[in-house]
Amino acid sequence: MKSKNIWKNALKLIPGGNGLLSKRPLRFLPSGWPTYFKDAKGININSLDNKNYKDFSIMGIGTAILGYSNSYVDKKVKKAISKGINTTLNCYEEYLLAKELLKHDRFAQQVKFAKGGGEAMAMAIRIARSSTKKYKVVFSGYHGWHDWYISANLSNIKNLNNHLLKNLKPLGIPKSLKNSTIPVDFNNEKKLIQIFKKNKDAGILVVEGARNQYLSSNFVKTINQLKRKKKIIVIVDEITSGWRETLGGVYKKAGLLPDIVIYGKALGNGYPISAVIGKKKFMEKGNKTFISSTAWTERVGFVAALATIDFMKKNKVFINIKKKGKFILNSWISLAKKNNLEITTNNFYSMPSFYFNYKNIDNEVLHTMFTKLMLEEKYLATNYMFISFAHSDERINKYLKSCDKVFLKISKFLKKKILKNSKTKRRLTY
Repeated sequence: MKSKNIWKNALKLIPGGNGLLSKRPLRFLPSGWPTYFKDAKGININSLDNKNYKDFSIMGIGTAILGYSNSYVDKKVKKAISKGINTTLNCYEEYLLAKELLKHDRFAQQVKFAKGGGEAMAMAIRIARSSTKKYKVVFSGYHGWHDWYISANLSNIKNLNNHLLKNLKPLGIPKSLKNSTIPVDFNNEKKLIQIFKKNKDAGILVVEGARNQYLSSNFVKTINQLKRKKKIIVIVDEITSGWRETLGGVYKKAGLLPDIVIYGKALGNGYPISAVIGKKKFMEKGNKTFISSTAWTERVGFVAALATIDFMKKNKVFINIKKKGKFILNSWISLAKKNNLEITTNNFYSMPSFYFNYKNIDNEVLHTMFTKLMLEEKYLATNYMFISFAHSDERINKYLKSCDKVFLKISKFLKKKILKNSKTKRRLTY
């Protein structure tokens, strides 16, 4: 296959084969994942090998919330490109997007923009550390690749096991950053209290708006209390969860009181744009430390974000995808029961996931098998997915019929007890 040969050569030219771990074939089906696309529209992807697939997997790592090549957004972007995207002067759309975002995050007064989620997160940490004498960061979840985050594994190589990858070596991270960050499991309020009680120099808390599940009421209550009593700066990472179940962040539904919120991924429907939104007293520090980059001021990202938000508001996208995700999640449960399969599921409806749940069996093998069999049905699929507005009810029903067929095959496979261990290693990261 053309794609396989290109990937083999890419591995020689590009470390890892590409710039994003989550798109590498090893994450899905090492010997059979299509790898390269030629064109895409809605949920349809045509591979470089001229095969058509329906995407019921990660939809551009969650960026294509409206579907690939959304006509409304693309039309606005193409018009903007024809007028120039990066000049000596600033583009007006940066101001317009700042105004629009602040309508949806009433606690905040200022915004700074970037392109990727990781750099926006690093920006937020710099701003927060500039605003407090307590530099130590407590975090829950996945927050990018920068030194401040990966440094957690300097003190214990297992610190990021439940947040990113197992036993990730902190290569290239200055040892001086040891003990500057502390992990806490999502929704573990008791551990969170202990950490802040023990670490008097911890002044910043970073949490995701949702991580396979919603923020629990007790976790939120604890965070709000710590913020009030210990004057900690609360940063909410909505890079993955943002715009999926409300206009803005999921934190609003939980009652969390942030100081800074970060958006990315879905904000531009595939066009690179991210935003750090926060209270003026903190954000102004970003003008006193040095935070600046040429590409952050180009026009395309701002135009795409404005068009995406406009489309989402007019079509109530967040209501649409949550409803579809809940339907798919409940259907997986029913189909698993029908086919005598043991699975567990999450409860974050707009990003549903299921996990085979067997003891003394390598469940990752079953996840890989699901991907392989669904690929034969012409679906890009794994045990987790990002719902998009482009996933029609008709196509979802067809997808579920294929899931039923594949679940039956897996059930028969298990009954024959021919399951063998696999070295395939895949983990859910975004």
